[in-house]
Amino acid sequence: MWKNLSNFNDVALLFLRVALGSFFIWIHGWPKLAGGLVKWKQLGGAMKHLGITFWPGFWGFMAAFAESIGMGLIILGLMFRPASLLVFITLAVATVMEYRTRGWGEASHACELAMVFLALVFIGPGKYSVDRG
Repeated sequence: MWKNLSNFNDVALLFLRVALGSFFIWIHGWPKLAGGLVKWKQLGGAMKHLGITFWPGFWGFMAAFAESIGMGLIILGLMFRPASLLVFITLAVATVMEYRTRGWGEASHACELAMVFLALVFIGPGKYSVDRG
């Protein structure tokens, strides 16, 4: 019985891409992208936890870009692996920032999602995608 479920791997990847991507854009990505330079500088300030203190606006924009435009690409399955890698990096930085400011309890969510997107870099988008991974 369970062997037949492997026939749905590509459908499951499509569901994961659309569900995670939609929530990420709506809740995280678009508000950050639409926040403009003030929001990007605030968001990019997280890089100080990695010893990077220059260009906070750029780093914040890159995080907002990954969580909005990158997620749109993930939903489509277009440039899937590079987009997943950008989201992984964004979530890894968020994990470090949350851990250093609030501890593991707050960092665990970002860390768990970082692992999901790192795995997706290797898994690929599945056959129901623009890239046809």
